[in-house]
Amino acid sequence: MRLRGNESALRHFGLRLLSSGETCARNLRGRAAAPPLLSRLGAEASPRSSIPALSALSSVRSSYPDKAPGSGRLGLVRAMASKTTHTEPFKLALCQLQVTADKDANIASACKAVREAASNGAQVVILPEMWNCPYSNDSFPVYAEDLDSEDSPSTQALSTLAKDLSVYIIGGSIPERQKDRLYNTCCVFDPGGEVVAKYRKCHLFDIDIPGKITFKESDTLTCGDSLTVVETEHGKIGLGICYDLRFPELAMIYAKRGVQLIVYPGAFNMVTGPVHWQLLQQARAVDNQLYVATCSPARDDGASYTAWGHSTVVGPFAEVVASLDEKPGIAYADIDFKQCEERRQNMPLTKQRRADLYDLNDCRNKVGFRF
Repeated sequence: MRLRGNESALRHFGLRLLSSGETCARNLRGRAAAPPLLSRLGAEASPRSSIPALSALSSVRSSYPDKAPGSGRLGLVRAMASKTTHTEPFKLALCQLQVTADKDANIASACKAVREAASNGAQVVILPEMWNCPYSNDSFPVYAEDLDSEDSPSTQALSTLAKDLSVYIIGGSIPERQKDRLYNTCCVFDPGGEVVAKYRKCHLFDIDIPGKITFKESDTLTCGDSLTVVETEHGKIGLGICYDLRFPELAMIYAKRGVQLIVYPGAFNMVTGPVHWQLLQQARAVDNQLYVATCSPARDDGASYTAWGHSTVVGPFAEVVASLDEKPGIAYADIDFKQCEERRQNMPLTKQRRADLYDLNDCRNKVGFRF
């Protein structure tokens, strides 16, 4: 059965629409579903798979009023947690993996790192950009997976792991195949093993620095067309991927939507990494007074594309909370969203912005932010 936005179909999946356009997930017995959640909206139900069809994430009610249900756009579709969001600190882990040409080995390496992180108390575990394949336009089509099918070994592995360990996994990114298009896609798994969010990289990495590096993701990949907020019991998390970090507007919209942590799986290179990687993270964090977490592959000097590494967590005052060097490893950070509120009280930038001089438009929601 496919969900099409009508109330009877919604009731079949234990959902109800709120007048605000948000959704509240409840199970079929009427009990509140465990938070977070971007709900499993509009799934093509399959009793054989524990993973819902990812294309359904926005098919019931998009927060973009100009998009009809079932339009296929991912969007800022959120579900309200059944419990009040609290601000207790939680432990986050960045798993900086050594990525090889062996996909099975990459999956095994990711699973091992996530297990180690969880055993050390991590409640949210983050993987790198393109963790299941080499970072190259030649590799993306070969390693791509249909994330809406049951034949997605990377997604299945992370789903099983999240459920076994009762942790959130922000699954870095892998190449996603949907029909004749490829995307650079991040999936988020809740502690029940469900896919609760999907984000496709919006800004593709197309650069040409003569004598240094030339790369065009657009030769093989298609850009995403919407943003994603995941609401968890820890708080709201926004998603970006690598080159998205360079665009302050994305972070500003997330901050306006109440996000207190933006996660950017990324793979900056040896040209831009040393000068821009940490700088951009600190800029996004201090401008919006929130946490920024990045997770990179480990460096492989023999690869066709050499990642900078240096996975990092930056706090709302631009302080480096945790970081790694270029080698494989796991970094841990205690995230306390009360720090965001404290910094916003110390320096009330939102109240001090000049709405009479400038504004920021959330085009998908057709809303102008009056700061």
